[in-house]
Amino acid sequence: MSTQPSKELETFDNPQPGRDYTIRIDVPEFTCLCPKTGQPDFATLHLEYVPEAKCVELKALKLYVWSFRDEGAFHEAVTNRILDDLVAATQPRFMRLTAKFNVRGGIYTTVVAEHRRADWQPPVAVNLP
Repeated sequence: MSTQPSKELETFDNPQPGRDYTIRIDVPEFTCLCPKTGQPDFATLHLEYVPEAKCVELKALKLYVWSFRDEGAFHEAVTNRILDDLVAATQPRFMRLTAKFNVRGGIYTTVVAEHRRADWQPPVAVNLP
């Protein structure tokens, strides 16, 4: 596997495709460039998804995230692009990407984008005493 930035997202077979379960991944070192100033923007990405047949491979995800380091992008656009690419690669039942951007000019930005497969219904939450 490469150790260079890559837009290729590798996957592997879901080991439990008959079960709804949640995978949560935190990426604390996301970096892209401000499209207006060229200055770096830093964010923590919080990915949550319920897989169908495929799961995203973590090293490939790291290299994919790294590939944005020298690209200019508005926060809203890059969050939705990453979600779209992950959905295309894994075809999950549900996926949510929360991008929490660090302060810039006294302003914090959080962008939340979701995908839900049309025929999927979330399981009922169980609240234990």
